Amino acid sequence: MDIEKEEERTPGEGAEKDITDERETGVVAVQNAEHLIHCLTVIGEIEGHYILPPQNKTTKYEHIIPALVAIEQDRTIEGLLIILNTVGGDVEAGLAISELIAGMETPTVSIVVGGGHSIGVPLAVCAKRSFIVPTATMTIHPVRMNGTVLGVPQTLSYFDRMQDRITSFVTRNSRITAEKFRELMMKKDELVMDVGSVVDGETAVSSGLIDHLGGLSDAIKCLYSLIDERNARKEDEK
Repeated sequence: MDIEKEEERTPGEGAEKDITDERETGVVAVQNAEHLIHCLTVIGEIEGHYILPPQNKTTKYEHIIPALVAIEQDRTIEGLLIILNTVGGDVEAGLAISELIAGMETPTVSIVVGGGHSIGVPLAVCAKRSFIVPTATMTIHPVRMNGTVLGVPQTLSYFDRMQDRITSFVTRNSRITAEKFRELMMKKDELVMDVGSVVDGETAVSSGLIDHLGGLSDAIKCLYSLIDERNARKEDEK
């Protein structure tokens, strides 16, 4: 009886394909991992209804939204890790992504590295637990609009309502009070060309905006803990 020889593979062969697959799907599939998690990166500028110049590094909401739906349905993905380094961008696109993440049953943890500015603030607090590294910063300022703006009361009313939506979301999904958030947002002596504040990691945590100060390992440990809690609840319901 002929025995088929197992195809010889040199050390490291095939690893490149595995890494490529992980980069394309975002799934962290490693041997001996305690849980299977998905890594979602929000980087550059949040692109909304208008296409940004090709040289801009962007996060496109039409890509993120279907990915979130797939993650929520996929039974093999046990948790979602969101890594943020964003300058902000389209307000409604950022809020749409934030609301979807906040409404997920899948355990979620966010971590701000580099920066989580402008509409990146709601994106940072939308997860069930939020982290920030000590060197990261977050810029909090009122809603702004580029281009021609009509100087009529209706425009100012629209800006107020949009700002209230952001403030309401942030205070619902963090420990910061509306008064403290507005105080940071309207600070006059910190930004050169605008009102607002730039807070570092420690200030973000002490103000209640972000839950914890920590790095990648801390965020993953927290996510694993949330996954274990969810699995325990499922076992109790059986």
